[in-house]
Amino acid sequence: MTAASRLRIGIVGLGRLGRRHARNLAQRIPEAEVVAACSPVKDELAWARSELGIRHLHANYAALLAQTDVQAVFLVTPTSLHPAQIIQGLQAGKHVFCEKPLALDLAECHRVAAEAAQHPRLKVMIGYGRRFDPSHSDAYAKVQAGLIGTPFLVRSQNLDMNDSSGFFVRFAPTSGGIFLDCSVHDIDLARWYLGSPAPLRVFAAGTIAIHEGLREFGDVDNGVATCEFEGGKLACFYASRTMAHGHESSTEIYGTQGRLAIGANPRLDRVEISDVHGVRNECTPTFYERFEETFLRESTEFVRAVQQDRLPALTLQDAIEATRIGLALRTSLQTRRTVEL
Repeated sequence: MTAASRLRIGIVGLGRLGRRHARNLAQRIPEAEVVAACSPVKDELAWARSELGIRHLHANYAALLAQTDVQAVFLVTPTSLHPAQIIQGLQAGKHVFCEKPLALDLAECHRVAAEAAQHPRLKVMIGYGRRFDPSHSDAYAKVQAGLIGTPFLVRSQNLDMNDSSGFFVRFAPTSGGIFLDCSVHDIDLARWYLGSPAPLRVFAAGTIAIHEGLREFGDVDNGVATCEFEGGKLACFYASRTMAHGHESSTEIYGTQGRLAIGANPRLDRVEISDVHGVRNECTPTFYERFEETFLRESTEFVRAVQQDRLPALTLQDAIEATRIGLALRTSLQTRRTVEL
């Protein structure tokens, strides 16, 4: 790649996940060049300069958008900021990648979609990266090839290792709740595997097993949910923030002629340990160890969609539907009633 042919990106947000994205864009995707970084935190900007050699550093988003050589923005910011920042990016003539979820409110989702429609040349992609995970991509290809017949049920779960520091409690006011924060990936996968059917109704329930501080925000640390789609298709979700053994993401797709399972054993690597405790393997400690390759493929898809002037494989409408179902699950959890969609 020549310097002129690379997509010039401004990264916004350099926290835990933002730094991962920044490294991928700067060091592992030849088609991209990170020309600017934005954060209100001085230490994060210092990291961008020292670790990645990014020269143009901005304390506010408007200054980054005003940088004329930035062609695309990569938003890794709090969810409450997503809609406004996406719209501002589009209005500044930038392509936009934004971490999930799209918004905390359905009206905001539609406001983003309406703005995007005014800029058909610009690409918008929301970070529902599980579709780009090699194992999930392989499973999807097998479903499409008819290996398990017609899929009718997806069971998917996202389980995080317990964090005794109280991070999830501090995050609760802006997270959107456990289903919007933790289960949207599973929701998107279910729609994908089942052929994007329209959701009809959802029901959710949950409990606080450890983090009592969540009660103040109407949230739970363990939640289960069911979603009924048109055509008799179903999905079951389980989200947890209290696992003792590590991070675990697993999905099963049931069809009329078989079943596929992804991630049933959350292995850190291929090592098996046999000792006085029995036979076991170590687990992925966080989501990033499980999905490191996925994040890279997701970012590469966005960059190439812009360069090839095509729609990203994951559309804005997909992101809106995942958010719509996630919000309905939150409502069901809080009202203890079925929510019709």
